[in-house]
Amino acid sequence: MSAPLATAVPMFRPGYRMQWEPVQDCHVLLYPEGMVKLNDSAAEVLKRVDGKRSVNEIIAELQACFPSAPELDEDVLAFIGEAHENHWIRFR
Repeated sequence: MSAPLATAVPMFRPGYRMQWEPVQDCHVLLYPEGMVKLNDSAAEVLKRVDGKRSVNEIIAELQACFPSAPELDEDVLAFIGEAHENHWIRFR
């Protein structure tokens, strides 16, 4: 686990927000240029991105909710890294 990323606090970039979209029957990430349909795993991670919880705290919460998921921390770190690379989130 990358220490700087693990202690970072992710937040959505301005103009980005997540919501349940009944028509799509899934959570989506909305932004000025469009929309990204999220799978259940991505939605579970992004539901916890609030600008207050660190990546470590998000991982701990997900591990408590899904104790049978092996190597959850690696998957969450990878997804948060991708979300950052896609400019969906930033860190404070």
